[in-house]
Amino acid sequence: MIREAIVQGQTSLGIEFGSTRIKAVLVGPDNTPVATGSHDWENQFVDRTWTYSLEAVWDGFRACYASLARDVQARYGITLERVGAIGVSAMMHGYLAFDAEGQLLVPFRTWRNTITGQAADELSALFGHNIPQRWSIAHLYQAILNGEDHVGSIAHVTTLAGYVHWQLTGEKILGVGDASGVFPIDVATGTYDATMVGQFDDLVSDRAHGWKLADVLPAILPAGEPAGQLTPAGANLLDPTGALQAGVPLCPPEGDAGTGMVATNSVTRRTGNVSVGTSIFAMVVLEGELKRQHPELDLVTTPAGDLVAMVHCNNGASELSSWVGLFREFATAVGSSVDSPTVFDTLFLSALDGESDAGGLLAYNYLSGEHITKLEEGRPLFVRTPGSNFTLANFMRAHFFAAFSTLRLGMDLLIKDEGVRLDTMFAHGGVFKTRGVAQRFLAAAIGAPVSVGETAGEGGAWGIAVLAAFMRGRSPGQGLGDFLETEVFATTPLEKVDPDPADVAGFDAFMVRWTAGLAIERAAVESV
Repeated sequence: MIREAIVQGQTSLGIEFGSTRIKAVLVGPDNTPVATGSHDWENQFVDRTWTYSLEAVWDGFRACYASLARDVQARYGITLERVGAIGVSAMMHGYLAFDAEGQLLVPFRTWRNTITGQAADELSALFGHNIPQRWSIAHLYQAILNGEDHVGSIAHVTTLAGYVHWQLTGEKILGVGDASGVFPIDVATGTYDATMVGQFDDLVSDRAHGWKLADVLPAILPAGEPAGQLTPAGANLLDPTGALQAGVPLCPPEGDAGTGMVATNSVTRRTGNVSVGTSIFAMVVLEGELKRQHPELDLVTTPAGDLVAMVHCNNGASELSSWVGLFREFATAVGSSVDSPTVFDTLFLSALDGESDAGGLLAYNYLSGEHITKLEEGRPLFVRTPGSNFTLANFMRAHFFAAFSTLRLGMDLLIKDEGVRLDTMFAHGGVFKTRGVAQRFLAAAIGAPVSVGETAGEGGAWGIAVLAAFMRGRSPGQGLGDFLETEVFATTPLEKVDPDPADVAGFDAFMVRWTAGLAIERAAVESV
């Protein structure tokens, strides 16, 4: 059955560029994964800027697809030649600027950079709308403020997902969710806010060398609309073996926040999700505008164009994973052949035995800067006092709590200060593969029930595959929320965890210690 669906091209393929992994998921007619592929990659810190080379983008893209094709061959004994629809997703924001010949003008500046403070502050004040440092428009304006030579040659500015989609199809398009992290969106029209576009053009009229903002930003499409077809050149970029056929329709490229919402069925009002990876962010679909502007909260949209409040933290589970890697290295050194999943499960599960407040231990997961706590750079730290209870269980619990602490600050603003109502919070990301650990601690951090589904570990790659399937197979007039509810999640089991009162009290105690200890983190940035 599955084999025939693959042969007939009754599938949808999603590929997502995460910060540390590129992942591909092929789904069948029922939208469940039938094959996967992946490729690990890492950003580089070059000239004090976080970046990926375009060579790494394409090498990783091809390696990820090849991994998927091998999985198809191994499982079903066939060569992957036909796909029904394709979707590309990637980490949002950042800055990719090209000239009229399609040449990259400066190295890719990723969302992880905190180098646009002046631009973000000035634009936020001008628009009366929070513009975080990682947004593409902040990077563009900062380049103008810096007087960078390339500004006069700009013909096109896009995101990583938009760039890859452009190369595959020839179309300069973004999904509305990804576009909402480039420039503010007018949810009534589904396009860039015209008033703010005019304000920006007036602001830079004497420094933009003749181009207008509307001329250099990608077009916008909502979920469900066709966004071009895979060209022969694009097919060769994806599969140099020549097996993959061109002509495949592509859905609008999306950001990882939007695909996370799809992957957790949280695109309707009063639903939300938390995505945990290199970064960590919460997305809550709003019933209306917020009462006031908050620099800690972004206003973006779902892939369908509905208003969303985002709490985005630059630092997520990377430091936690680094410690797991260290313990695995030790296991290998003493002659153990334990595999990586077992190491993760063993260490993660140990955290459940820790004291409610992690025994007085303190950790910071800041590999990079963090705008919510006003740090331009980060230094991962583990701190204890002579009286702390230094056990493995407490150590692991402290690092879980650290991963969710910055998120807690933003969620307090959203729920307590703004009074936003939230019926359901879903979570996804590889950290949730060990059942009942990260989910339990997240529930304690936000003080709300957290649900995790069986596809939580597949994450955004599955989400963009579902968006491709929505474009390919939705009923006339069918909305994204209805499609997800009736055709994707109708029979998907969810595991719900309510906040444990002891965990909540322990996390609150940890937060007091963590907030006071931010002075240590700042001193480390200044001194190390």
